[in-house]
Amino acid sequence: MTMIRSTGVRRGMLPIAVLAVLAAGCGTHRTGDDAGAGGPSRKAAATPGKPADFRCPGESPSPTPSPTAHPSGPAAPPTDHYAENHGFRVPFPLHGQRRCDGLAAVGRIESALEPLRKRGDFDPESTRKALTGLGYSAGKVQAHQNGPTGVGFLIDATPLCLEGTMNSRTTQADAFGGYPDHTGCDVPSGGH
Repeated sequence: MTMIRSTGVRRGMLPIAVLAVLAAGCGTHRTGDDAGAGGPSRKAAATPGKPADFRCPGESPSPTPSPTAHPSGPAAPPTDHYAENHGFRVPFPLHGQRRCDGLAAVGRIESALEPLRKRGDFDPESTRKALTGLGYSAGKVQAHQNGPTGVGFLIDATPLCLEGTMNSRTTQADAFGGYPDHTGCDVPSGGH
């Protein structure tokens, strides 16, 4: 009886089969290829975006950058980490309805303080009275002398923070949404 030995042939077939699978295109998919064209495609994962802003009552038709947005600093990362280490002092901008509420509050404040500015009344107590006259709690309104002819103020009207200055030339106010890692509207003194 004659036996045919086939084990050598089988061993030689395994490397050939592996090479055939690899040569068939395994691992050739490139970004942008339409793998599975004609079939259902996967949707991109939802990522959070910038909150939508809309035109607020009394705002001009061509919205300008929000006065509640503060400069974010240089576009390139600083080499000394100053901006990174002081990020806790950058206030949150307002968006959506809160932005509109902030713009309305800024308008009321500037209107209430303008008569004082025109009279040259830069007394912090007069400023405080005018601001509490708008309905802000006396315990939440701070006013301080800002130079020889000027007054600075801060109002904690949570969730809004309102701050500004008044001097012989102008009355300016701004609204923002507080600070990271800090409760209250005053500038935090320490960070991370």
